[in-house]
Order: sequence, then C-alpha cells, then structure tokens
Amino acid sequence: MEYQLKEASGKLGILLPGLGAVATTLIAGVESIKKGFSQPVGSLTQMGRIRLGKRTENRHPLIKDFVPLADLNNIAFGGWDVYADNVFEAAVKARVLEPVLLHAIKPELEALKPMKAVFDKAYARNLDGEHV
Repeated sequence: MEYQLKEASGKLGILLPGLGAVATTLIAGVESIKKGFSQPVGSLTQMGRIRLGKRTENRHPLIKDFVPLADLNNIAFGGWDVYADNVFEAAVKARVLEPVLLHAIKPELEALKPMKAVFDKAYARNLDGEHV
C-alpha cells in the first residue's frame, strides 16, 4: 500500500518564545534567503538530499522537492518577548548579522513586533522586561 502525502498549502506559523539573538538570527536568515541575499547553508530541509532506492540507482532528490514542506515564502513568524523591540531593533542590538544585510531586510523585520510575554522575575532574575 502506497501512501501519498498531500501538498503543503497555506501559511506555516512559527511562534517563538523570546525574540532575542537566536530568534532574530533565524527570522533574519529566512527573510534574507527569501529575498535571495543568502543561501540556506545548514538547512537540512532546503539543501539536504535523500537517497531513494539502491545506491546504484543514483536517485538523490533534494528533501524539499521530495517531501511536501511549506515553502519559505509561506512562513509567518511571531513571538512573545519581555522587551517591546521589533525584530529589526532586537537584531541590531544583539548584533546577530552584518548591518548591511539587516538593513536590506529592514521592512520585513520591523513589521514583526512581539506579543506581551508572561513574566515572573522569580524565575528569570537577570531579565527586567516591561513588555508583560
């Protein structure tokens, strides 16, 4: 019995708990790839290949061409943070990417503003956010 996977459709929402250095690097990287400024180096789903059949058959399609994954253009990011900075401001402060690249995707990053976070200083003594 062969199972057919349905094509991915619609948007894929990715919500991140905190929009600091790690999250803004991810978001800026995806936005940069979408605009053709960067390559998805290190992304298994975008650059990785899968072997089909026997090794001698020499069938190695890209994973993204074999498995029906959401296209990068259909990804929507969001998240919560104790700081009210939009993703562009947070990325600049964290110095996660070169300023030239960040400014090239500034409108996309500025459009992402964090939702207010649930926060209790007893569990995160080093943070003092007001966006709660």
